[in-house]
Amino acid sequence: MFATNSNLFKELRKDSLISLKLALILGVVFILINQQFTVKGMALTFLISAMYSFTLGLGNGVLNEFLNKKWDWVTETNSRVWAGVIATFIYTVIAVLIIHYVQYILIFGYKFEDFFKGFLIWVHLFAIVFSLGVAVFFHAKGFMINWKKAMTKESTQQQIVAKTETAKFESLKNQLDPHFLFNSLNVLTSLIGENPNQAEKFTTKLSKVYRYVLEQRNKDLVPITEELNFAKTYMQLLGMRFEDAVKFNIPDIVSNNDLKIVPLSLQLLLENAVKHNVVSSSKPLEISIYEEDNYLIIENNINPKEAIGKSTKVGLQNIADRYGLITQKGVKIENNNKTFKVSLPLLYKINDIMYTDDLENSKYVKAVEKVEKLKEFYQNLASYCIVIPFLIFINLRFSPGFHWFWFPIFGWGMGLIFHFLEVNNYNIFLGNNWEDRKIKEIMDKENQQKNYR
Repeated sequence: MFATNSNLFKELRKDSLISLKLALILGVVFILINQQFTVKGMALTFLISAMYSFTLGLGNGVLNEFLNKKWDWVTETNSRVWAGVIATFIYTVIAVLIIHYVQYILIFGYKFEDFFKGFLIWVHLFAIVFSLGVAVFFHAKGFMINWKKAMTKESTQQQIVAKTETAKFESLKNQLDPHFLFNSLNVLTSLIGENPNQAEKFTTKLSKVYRYVLEQRNKDLVPITEELNFAKTYMQLLGMRFEDAVKFNIPDIVSNNDLKIVPLSLQLLLENAVKHNVVSSSKPLEISIYEEDNYLIIENNINPKEAIGKSTKVGLQNIADRYGLITQKGVKIENNNKTFKVSLPLLYKINDIMYTDDLENSKYVKAVEKVEKLKEFYQNLASYCIVIPFLIFINLRFSPGFHWFWFPIFGWGMGLIFHFLEVNNYNIFLGNNWEDRKIKEIMDKENQQKNYR
């Protein structure tokens, strides 16, 4: 609640500053146009400018924030647009009439019975249309802010998919690495001749390793117990290969069965430990896995291979990138030249950005396309609200006998209506969502033709 009130206060402060700047600019402009250089004249001009700016500008800003909380621009576009159009029009008309009542009746001394007659009718119309242009600015600002947030969220989701698929591919590539597979088959071949029972166990555990890889390849998080059981099988496989040259310590129980980690992360780390260190009876590789402060620690002693060359750290980077995209807690890597330690955050879920939909077919993508069309519509509407008042002013100023401004009002207005219907995928003759229905009809017909072939 406090955060919401704080954000509302910030938005109100921004809108107030914009309204103040607009009041000062309009005040200076009208002082110069009307040559109101007396103290009273300038004060009155700034007062009227402030009434317009704060009542219409700040008022529409508050209205816009309220509507943004009620309806989301992306997921509830139709409701948000219609609510904005109706609420803004009603508020603007009422606000302009109140301002004009104060300005012309209370300040300038016009009679109330003349409030809706002659000259004042055109003043009301001019002010309402111009004010709608200001309202469009505030609504367009809110629209662009929400659209930018939506695009940022979409970009983050795409990164999650890309990094997840890259890490899965890297895990599979490391698991099926020809060197590893060649060594495993060599061990299996030698065991078949020397110890058939051990060869059978080796084959069983090797099949479990690959089965686990295939089962987890489409998951974002897996329970820590499953990953630890896999690590035991994998380490037993390494134990059969290296015998007493590999020593490992893996816990049998965990603090909480609901805890999860990124799948196959342990396989990458265990394989890296074997890949980058000497594994021999004289220099055994010792690997320990344990929990500490909501992290799963994978620790091994360091006996670097001389011929291995500089590590690319691709596997570690993939794990770090995946955790960086799904949680605030990062992967910790420590190396003191004696032990190498990697700390993986223990999670319950992906923090607020779990992404499971197909990006290309999701409703979100369609919503973003619709938002692009809405942006064009708002540009058209803003132009209409700015240009039409000046056309009315020019017409009444220079040729008041013939009101030709009605032609652009209705002509351009009809264009706006059809533009709005197009944005909402509505056709007067074909109905709502006719494009989607037609596309589905054509696709169904093509599928039927394929089935008959």
